[in-house]
Amino acid sequence: MNPASRLLRPAALALASAIAAQAGAATVSMAFGDNLPPYILVREDAGIEVEIVREALAWRGHALQARYLPMGRIPPSFKARQVDAIMMDVGEDMTPHGGYYGAPPVVYDNVFYTLKSRRLVIRKPQDLVGRSVMSFVGAANRYPVWLAGLSRNDYVENNHQEVQPQLLALGRYEVVLSDRSVFRYYARSKPGFVMPAVDEHSVIQADPNDYRPVFRDAAIRDDFNAGLAHLHKSGRYRAIYDKYLKD
Repeated sequence: MNPASRLLRPAALALASAIAAQAGAATVSMAFGDNLPPYILVREDAGIEVEIVREALAWRGHALQARYLPMGRIPPSFKARQVDAIMMDVGEDMTPHGGYYGAPPVVYDNVFYTLKSRRLVIRKPQDLVGRSVMSFVGAANRYPVWLAGLSRNDYVENNHQEVQPQLLALGRYEVVLSDRSVFRYYARSKPGFVMPAVDEHSVIQADPNDYRPVFRDAAIRDDFNAGLAHLHKSGRYRAIYDKYLKD
């Protein structure tokens, strides 16, 4: 073998590997929530969550086709085979419906918010009884110990989390359950609105299993997991977070 051939051989092998990987590439339609800055930005087809999933799939050649739906429609869209994957199951096990769970691309840090001026203490589920509580869709399924026992008059789930800071400030609700980054984003996104001082009651233990994507194809799930591991190892995962959260 001449020297030129020796030089070309590694490049040829790399190209062959890339072609082989691309041969199994697919366009993956995945249902996400219909706007949850900074994790999901529908108009920009971007956000922390969307970018991480897109780049993890792309690691082995797959292309993401994001579809944005209200949270309550995400599980039905998978069961009806309208999408190839969903970002999370909203508290409903998708395994009986042909779902393969992947590793969590993000973990939401959900806390209870109250106005500091109210001096409320939340340490146990009983502390919410009789309080007006607002949360996101699917929260009672995620945290039944805390929320399932609240009366319908006191508890509401709303798909539009952008109203949470304002309604808390106005006293429409005494308690709001939200992810820290989501709440902070909305608290400072409305021109002229100044969020009063709040207390954060961090009493819910984050469970990564609550935020796992579900795929219909086990091989694509495996490719996604490999891509996500690469994002963590390479530092790209942290860079995506910093892009959206650094002031």
